[in-house]
Amino acid sequence: MERTSGADAEVVVVGAGLAGLRCARALQDAGRDVLVLEAGEVVGGRVATDRVDGFLADRGFQLLNPAYPAVRRWVDVDALGVQPFGAAVVARDAATGRSLTLGDPLREPGTLPSTLWGALGAGRAPRDAVALARWAAPLLRHTARELVSRGAPGGRPLASRLDPARDRPLAEALDAAGARGELRRVLERFLSGVVLDDSGATSSQFVLLLLRSFLTGRPSLPRDGMAALPAQLAAPLGERVRLGCSVAALEDRGGAGPLVRTAGGALRARAVVVATDPRTAGTLTGVPAPRTRGVVTCWWATDEAPTDSALLHVDGGEPASGPVVNTAVVSHAAPSYAPPGRHLVQASALADRRAGREPAEADVRRHAARLLGARPGAEDRWELVVRHVVDLALPAQPAPLSTHRPTAVPGRRGLHLAGDHRDTASIQGALVSGDRVARAVLAELGAPRGTAG
Repeated sequence: MERTSGADAEVVVVGAGLAGLRCARALQDAGRDVLVLEAGEVVGGRVATDRVDGFLADRGFQLLNPAYPAVRRWVDVDALGVQPFGAAVVARDAATGRSLTLGDPLREPGTLPSTLWGALGAGRAPRDAVALARWAAPLLRHTARELVSRGAPGGRPLASRLDPARDRPLAEALDAAGARGELRRVLERFLSGVVLDDSGATSSQFVLLLLRSFLTGRPSLPRDGMAALPAQLAAPLGERVRLGCSVAALEDRGGAGPLVRTAGGALRARAVVVATDPRTAGTLTGVPAPRTRGVVTCWWATDEAPTDSALLHVDGGEPASGPVVNTAVVSHAAPSYAPPGRHLVQASALADRRAGREPAEADVRRHAARLLGARPGAEDRWELVVRHVVDLALPAQPAPLSTHRPTAVPGRRGLHLAGDHRDTASIQGALVSGDRVARAVLAELGAPRGTAG
């Protein structure tokens, strides 16, 4: 790899999360000298896994969707040994004990009766089903075209068929479509655990893109936890990743390129990519940080599973009877997450420390037990493995949908930003952003076209 005179590295990438690692890999593949600086002791940023007494507990309930185009392109999914969840969700009314299972009958045939009843049963369900279909028309039309063409390549992706000018917050879009009742409630409860927002302010078109990924892939967990994903991305970088190295400041040297100040000294570079969380990125670059959403995730060990279901459970009651946005017996779907003979239960709730919204473990545990249909009092024997509070879990994605934000920091030559907060709030967005920034850096450095992956 070539080094440039007067620089400690051609490109310094600050942050070894998914975006930073993808950016560094693309630059390395193009023959550029890259140095990745990571403040933590492991790579991955928010994508991390704790190992506790034989259990695997990801920090924040995260899932890897192999259907994401960026994952298919840049990740060896087979090597991760992914373990899929079922393509359905169980909505339980904790007050009445009634539950409704909604799923994809093509992949989960056993859910067909319940799904049909939910869509066509008594009351206003048929009208709600029609209203939701009206709202999801772009998604349904796109999927129908793919089925007719048997998935033939070359069609326009769903994202290109959406019009940001017509986007609106999810709650407004569902209101405009006339969606009400139980089906809408279940959809919103499920989505609140995906986008970490129960206010209805998330972009409706972003939600359609997410639902598209659920229809085409099975969200899964790697055999060795979600941390296996960044570990795989980082492996080819070897010693060019420095852990435990935090960046204090970035100084502008004009045409000479940025200066990176760390506790161990200063590093010169021709270009710097800041691929940290939005708050840290804002501090280093001066670019305002977007709003972020937080989550509390609790993991418990138990000898007796509260249910045989490997599906995600949400609260279908009106109103919801507790803080949990989703819960599951994770070890049913991902056996590697628990030692033999034991079970691992997960439950997540929305968190906002600034607003005083951080539910207690006992409240989360009791609500999760009711949603999973556990015997009364059984949750008292659940053993807490770990409780995570992740303040910067996910960037907010308000309407109108805005992706592909500029990579270059205005007025700062050689300084770039990467991360899911610069694209879409997802693993897909993080990887795409990292690759896009790498291409911008290559263009700035004068690399030949087509050398970035």
